[in-house]
Amino acid sequence: MAKKKKIVVKIGSSLLANSEKLTLRYAFLNGLLSDLAQLQKEGHDIILTSSGSVALGLNMVGKRPEDAGILDKQAAAACGQPLLMNAYRQVASEHDMEVAQMLVTVEDMEERRRFLNIKNTMLRLFENDIMPIINENDSVATRDLRVGDNDRLSAKVAQMVQADLLVILTSVEGLYDRDPSDPDAVFISEIEDVTEHLESTTGISALGSGGMLTKMQAANMAQNAGVETIIAEGIIERPVSSVLKNERRYTRCLVTGEKASPLKVWLSNRLQVAGTLVISNEVAAAVIAGDCGITRSDVISIQGDFTKGDVLHVYTEDGDEVARGLTNFSSEETMLVARHLDMPVEDLIGYKTKSDIIAAENILVLEENHLQHDAPEDDQKIVVQL
Repeated sequence: MAKKKKIVVKIGSSLLANSEKLTLRYAFLNGLLSDLAQLQKEGHDIILTSSGSVALGLNMVGKRPEDAGILDKQAAAACGQPLLMNAYRQVASEHDMEVAQMLVTVEDMEERRRFLNIKNTMLRLFENDIMPIINENDSVATRDLRVGDNDRLSAKVAQMVQADLLVILTSVEGLYDRDPSDPDAVFISEIEDVTEHLESTTGISALGSGGMLTKMQAANMAQNAGVETIIAEGIIERPVSSVLKNERRYTRCLVTGEKASPLKVWLSNRLQVAGTLVISNEVAAAVIAGDCGITRSDVISIQGDFTKGDVLHVYTEDGDEVARGLTNFSSEETMLVARHLDMPVEDLIGYKTKSDIIAAENILVLEENHLQHDAPEDDQKIVVQL
């Protein structure tokens, strides 16, 4: 038997739901679960990241995708999620397959303890030959119903379980060097650096919240976590195994460099910005060289309302993001210790702790192949400007 693999499969709303009737496409669902059940029987651990709850619930709230606002989509998700999971359970049972539902939010993926709890739950499900089906909890999501959409959610899940492969099924065969409707468009079968192909990834489907851009962003996150990504068309018959056996064409995004530690990978692939620090170019050079952490005297300005243990994004004075790291202080505490350099840290915050804002061992220096976040908008709270 081939080596057992952990495989994360992501499917979008455009594959699961009919775009006109907003009803479930049972033929695709049956073909998908038949294929995944066979892969599971061959010894592989499978995680399915699924969209679809919003699309399937829109009829119940009397809305079309183009007319639905955030509250409509939250209500539609609450209506559609039971329909979706009931369909998964019914079809899975026809293939002697057990499934479990896991709804997550962006906060679950970004907060370290909850992240590890989700991981441990999935590993226990694997031990019992149960396939987790994961979706963002769209009924409570408030950030445009996106964890960065389900493409990037699938990459976070692949990172979480240290998967061998991420398979993103979509409505096209893979990546082209321009809009595939252009007769001169060239298919790209293999990618080493995802960041070189972002300009050709505009446009989204009628039902999806992402598009090829978010698939490339997901592939970048997976690359940096040591996970290979495949982007392929979601056909009805054997949609995953036909790709694994090279029976049709697809785009393969290769792993770059050496796999970092799980903590460093978690630090690198953020879906939201808790807060930022701006440090001098000189201090940034020392951080990049691995010579030091970030002390209170290094801080030029702070943005965001963060708590101890959040991941901060570190920028130079020129606006370049150079690192991310776990903070030892909340935003209020950082303000105090950075403004009063002549006073001991313990006297300012009332307890004994490490004096570095971010310790050297909790910093990840970003490589060139990491997609960088834009700096926070100007209307975010500026805690301190020194």
